[in-house]
Amino acid sequence: MDACDARTKAYKNGRTFDQSRKVAESLSSEIAGRVDVEGQVAWKDILEVSGHDELVYKLTLKYLRQAGYNIGDWKVPRVTAPTA
Repeated sequence: MDACDARTKAYKNGRTFDQSRKVAESLSSEIAGRVDVEGQVAWKDILEVSGHDELVYKLTLKYLRQAGYNIGDWKVPRVTAPTA
């Protein structure tokens, strides 16, 4: 039964899902700081910071959205500060 456990499966860079979540949480706080200073951060910059790891990239966007940041969409691929 261990083979089906998602927590033990290695994703890109040999990380488990839980490890990828922790990396994404730390990146989201870093990106949030950049957004607060610069006003916006492009998705491509987030992808580069995440090391082109899709799982970390998507989780980072998810955590930014949960924190109230506008993560944009395919027409406007950037993260902006939350509206007051």
